[in-house]
Amino acid sequence: MIATRRAILSGAAGAIAAAGINFPIMAAQIEMIGLQLYTVRHLFEKDPVGTLERVARIGYREVEFGGANYEKMDHAMLRATLDRLGLRAPSIHVSFDALLNKFKQSAALARALGADTIVLAYMTPEHRTEQGWQSALGHFRHFATDLKAAGLGFAYHNHDFEFVNKPGGVSLFDRLMRETDPALVKIELDLYWVKRAGEKARALVDRLSDRLYAFHVKDMHSDGSMAAVGAGTIDFAAVFKLKGAAGVRHFYVENDQAAPPYLPDITTSFETLRALRF
Repeated sequence: MIATRRAILSGAAGAIAAAGINFPIMAAQIEMIGLQLYTVRHLFEKDPVGTLERVARIGYREVEFGGANYEKMDHAMLRATLDRLGLRAPSIHVSFDALLNKFKQSAALARALGADTIVLAYMTPEHRTEQGWQSALGHFRHFATDLKAAGLGFAYHNHDFEFVNKPGGVSLFDRLMRETDPALVKIELDLYWVKRAGEKARALVDRLSDRLYAFHVKDMHSDGSMAAVGAGTIDFAAVFKLKGAAGVRHFYVENDQAAPPYLPDITTSFETLRALRF
């Protein structure tokens, strides 16, 4: 969530203008910084409680479950740990196969962890052809409709292939946008993969606007590899201040390639985002 100049000043803007009073514009900042737990998957799989304690100690207030076989863990224990530490898990990553073959269990898992949204995390290569993608989109529509009926939201997490694969001259991402309901199928936009695909993040954010559910905040070194936030080349402030980003609900740090011992990487990212103004 963001505490923004839009939210803070919108109610008073008219009165201030009418009075002819000039105040400096307050910069926006991220209110609650989140972490995609895939970043620390090697730690989390061995010691979920201790890892969550360390994450909370750094200052994170939201987490997103993904990887580390979290779905096989004791979910009541995970939820109790989150509650004890003052952490929330607004969303969880779930595979296509799990949604297809274990839909009720996936929805129950989300509720058990306190999540209100299921994010489809990744599509394997057999789904990236024109025929495979069209078939998958039909399932996306069903997932979103059924999750809404279950009181949950649905979002899709991008990588680069959705932009660069263009069967028939139309990208998989554009097909996703065109053939799903924007009210039901939201986007968790991974800003690293957007840049890796050669897309312009600013134009994309303003285009998606109300479809944006969350950002995956992942930086890029000059050689194209992943980096802790602030250690790379992406101008996050320029993206976050866009009008199209005003409704983004969650900002999850992620670094798939974080080096051991992992905690310094997520500490750097947290401190960068905590200091960021836009």
